[in-house]
Amino acid sequence: MEQETSQGTPQGTSQGIDDFQEGRAYTPPEVEGLEVQLDAYSGPLDVLLTLAQTQKVDLKEISISLLAEQYLVFIREAHDLKLELAADYLVMASWLAYLKSRLLLPPPHEDDEMNPEEMAALLVFRLQRLERMRECAAQLMARDLLGRDFFIHGMPQGIRINRSSTYDASLYELLSSYSTQRLRNHYAEWTPPKLDVLSIERARMRLERMLGKVQDWTRFDAMVAQEIRDPARRRTTIASSFVALLEYVRDGQLEVQQTGNFGDVFVRRARPKQAAE
Repeated sequence: MEQETSQGTPQGTSQGIDDFQEGRAYTPPEVEGLEVQLDAYSGPLDVLLTLAQTQKVDLKEISISLLAEQYLVFIREAHDLKLELAADYLVMASWLAYLKSRLLLPPPHEDDEMNPEEMAALLVFRLQRLERMRECAAQLMARDLLGRDFFIHGMPQGIRINRSSTYDASLYELLSSYSTQRLRNHYAEWTPPKLDVLSIERARMRLERMLGKVQDWTRFDAMVAQEIRDPARRRTTIASSFVALLEYVRDGQLEVQQTGNFGDVFVRRARPKQAAE
């Protein structure tokens, strides 16, 4: 293909194409593309362009209007079409239309106007240049980026200032500062936690509610602190309730007895004297 198209190309154009191609022939993109159905041809659009360049297909027999309609339908239906693929097909279709128009019109008289064979060779050159540009762009994007993949050493920095302090103080001032700092670190304000204690007033009210249940001698600690499991709360309940018990005994509402020193304390409601006699 390269030898056939280069015969009809001017010397300057052929030299530029040879310098760019570096011995490589044009190959259509290996993707699923547009399939055209025409009277004189049926197949991919890029193959049609190649056959037209090698003069194996007569462009005069190609319906450009039908080709354009099929191209537009292909663009609408190709949802996943790549942008570069659409650009290639647009270039192919436009050049085919232009080549056919040049073949149908009488040849121009100007000597500097290119013939269809030269234009076909120029189209191949442009497509190859586009492919080469894409390869160069991919190579550039694959290179390491400064600030992302590598960093330079020795970037300019600001001026570093070293400061040193000198103190002028007497021995008394040094000792005073040292003692103040030590006292600040070793002594701190401490607030003792608030204990949940049972007050005498609450113990009297609690013991008063239990008087109706006390009919016979009952052990005092079992009566007032039987349901309490916390040792600290149990101690404060027994102590406050015992003070309240002594007040009720003084008032004659309860009777208390103890079998011996440090023995159990028993309590019951006070009975009328007549009933006791």
